Amino acid sequence: MRLWSLHPRYLDTKGLLALWREGLLAQNVLLGLTKGYKHHPQLNRFRAAADPVVAIGAYLSQVVIEATSRGYKFDHTKIIRNAACPEIDVTLGQLEYEWQHLLAKLKSRSLEKYENVKDIPTPEAHPSFRVVPGDIEDWERM
Repeated sequence: MRLWSLHPRYLDTKGLLALWREGLLAQNVLLGLTKGYKHHPQLNRFRAAADPVVAIGAYLSQVVIEATSRGYKFDHTKIIRNAACPEIDVTLGQLEYEWQHLLAKLKSRSLEKYENVKDIPTPEAHPSFRVVPGDIEDWERM
């Protein structure tokens, strides 16, 4: 499961579709509707929110906005709680790590997208996150 801290605009089609599926899976985990993924480390930041289901809903809402801007029709009714939520902190080190990880993926599977974004010096975070100083997050599996 990869719930990108990066803005979804940087994802290729395959990545955006995967993010939607994995975000919906994360929502089900946070609702207690799954047997697996209950202790997935990427969910820790959502669990730390005042209302984890609202936090993942806000995250997914931004994915829907990006998908809609590309002409895709993601079913927004699958988002259980769609409400405003305080931003979640993500470290600059985590954002930079994910950026390099995404660039490597794009270079191998979507060269056109890679060429469009490779020279961006500092990528924007997903709107659900606020970038704070720090290294790669403890929950990241490297």
